[in-house]
Amino acid sequence: MKLFNKILIANRGEIAVRVIKSAQKLGIETVAIYSVADEDSLHVEMADEAFCLGDSIELSDTYLNIEKIIEITKLSECEAIHPGYGFLAENPAFVAACEQENIIFIGPHTRAIKLMGNKIESREFVKKLGIPMTEAKTGDRSALMKAAKEIPFPLLVKAAAGGGGKGMRIVHSENELKDAIENTSREAKNYFSDGTVFVEKYVEEPRHIEIQVIGDNFGNVIHLFERECSIQRRYQKIIEESPSPTLTPEVRKRMGDAAVKISKEIEYNNAGTVEFLVDKDLNFYFLEMNTRVQVEHPVTEIVTGVDIVREQILVAAGNKLSLKQEELSQNGHAIECRIYAEDPENNFLPSPGEMTFYHEPQGKRVRIDTGIEEATTIESFYDPMIAKLVVWSNDRDSARKKMITALKNYIIHGIKTNIAYLEHLLGHNAYITNSITTKYCDEHTDYILEQIEKEKALVPQHYPVIAYSIYSIAKDYLNREDDFNIWKQIGYWRDLTEFTVTFEDREIPVKFKNNNDGKFEFDIEGDKSIALFESLEYGIIKLSIDNTVRTFYISNDDKGNGFISYDGFTFQIRRNDILVQEDFFGSLDAGGGDGQIVSPMPGKVIKINVNEGDDVKKGDVLLIVEAMKMENNIVSPRDAIVEKVNVAVGNMVDGSTELVVLTKGE
Repeated sequence: MKLFNKILIANRGEIAVRVIKSAQKLGIETVAIYSVADEDSLHVEMADEAFCLGDSIELSDTYLNIEKIIEITKLSECEAIHPGYGFLAENPAFVAACEQENIIFIGPHTRAIKLMGNKIESREFVKKLGIPMTEAKTGDRSALMKAAKEIPFPLLVKAAAGGGGKGMRIVHSENELKDAIENTSREAKNYFSDGTVFVEKYVEEPRHIEIQVIGDNFGNVIHLFERECSIQRRYQKIIEESPSPTLTPEVRKRMGDAAVKISKEIEYNNAGTVEFLVDKDLNFYFLEMNTRVQVEHPVTEIVTGVDIVREQILVAAGNKLSLKQEELSQNGHAIECRIYAEDPENNFLPSPGEMTFYHEPQGKRVRIDTGIEEATTIESFYDPMIAKLVVWSNDRDSARKKMITALKNYIIHGIKTNIAYLEHLLGHNAYITNSITTKYCDEHTDYILEQIEKEKALVPQHYPVIAYSIYSIAKDYLNREDDFNIWKQIGYWRDLTEFTVTFEDREIPVKFKNNNDGKFEFDIEGDKSIALFESLEYGIIKLSIDNTVRTFYISNDDKGNGFISYDGFTFQIRRNDILVQEDFFGSLDAGGGDGQIVSPMPGKVIKINVNEGDDVKKGDVLLIVEAMKMENNIVSPRDAIVEKVNVAVGNMVDGSTELVVLTKGE
């Protein structure tokens, strides 16, 4: 078997960690690259060597800087580069740069990347193979506007060089088309350096199902069956599973054969994915081919037993595929959930910031692909995905239940995440019965969020209040670090038998008696309970309350705010008897008062639509802030006049930056 001695991973986060693990199993040394923001990252720690890409945080200067990456590859004497996914994974210029320096690119050849990377050209190529696809039109803006008269609405406006759900918009009427073309083109230019777009017929009630393929340099191509990726939000997959509960064996075989046919025709020589739309009658249509390893590849690995990254490395090293199609099968059922730093209650806005607590679920056949090991800062200039949580079981329903349990035990404090949203989505009847389409999240998100709030309200509130009270006291008894307690810093502390907490914006009196034998008697608004101390470790306390042992996850930020997770829900709490440093010195209002428009998250201003003196209407888009690879419209809350614009295109802003000042109109 041919092997590399050393490879460089031209990526960051969980995919870099993932590649390092497979390389290490093969005995291959690894080299990581990193920006200054990633200096303490897990992929840097795990690699045998690591090189900094410079002081800048701009992607063009770091993970997208081909010249720097090639230079580091040569300096570290690596024979090959694995690009992971995203960044340079499907960039022909990067492949060409590798070839020029006799560096092996662990991915397909340039022709496949160029052909399949352009949606227009790939459609023409696949159409000649007799594989079905939806009707589409290409051309300049004028030609695309005319297309609306030839292809019935709804239409899908797509970036020709797009991928990963970026550069894509559904248009339901001619009035929306012009803006959709402009916005999609700008997004495409920003992410893919190519503003070309096209329109195609949007398939109603579609399923998104993809086939994993692997080819070698000897003409061999196999598929590893399918993944169902229909649960999407803003065209970004959030739950994937394998096998698809939708396909019949006959349709599965035809789709697999079609994917292999396409791959063989372009002499595909690495891991890739052929994606299809499937309508309600199980007719399938070619969508695109991604010429890289996919985010969701773990579900395929788990049900087939094939390490896809290992196969990528071996093929690139010059080995023949050792896998035979007839020897492959799907065993059991796997589900993957993508854990994102985003706020479901606030239109899924990105939620970068500092974690105060991080705890991963444990269990047999539970897999977590992530780039972190502990609470860390989630930066605004990278993708918001924190981790991929994957479970396996014998069948779909038991895998679904196993995933719900795992999500309940995936605890992240300090930032907003989509964990509770995913958990309740998996419990929704439409998912259970597989009555889903790619529009599932659009149609059911409001209901899911309402259910989360209803179920959260049913949790006995005195349980988390008791746990937080005991935890805060126990920390002092055990002399644990408690920086936010000013009284402790000046040598003053007293046992309290009564105090108040602010729990979810409501002030609650707490009365308790500590018997100093591990037993606490509580009276919280008439709810009387006896709590027995079971165990305490960093961030986790176990108590027997009302004769049942309950586990609580607890953390605090540096402003004295507490977070407590119980039964799959996270609550915010604060002990009002404890002062924090900020209370002595005061704090400035972050903005957002009357007339002040502040950024809802850290990010970069990429477009400003207004000037000083402009009249604006409620809902008008004032400017656009890009955060975590997403464009976020900042809209006017009312009819007004623009008094002042405080930022310019290209400015980096944080969650308190005053962007625009509005005054009331006449």
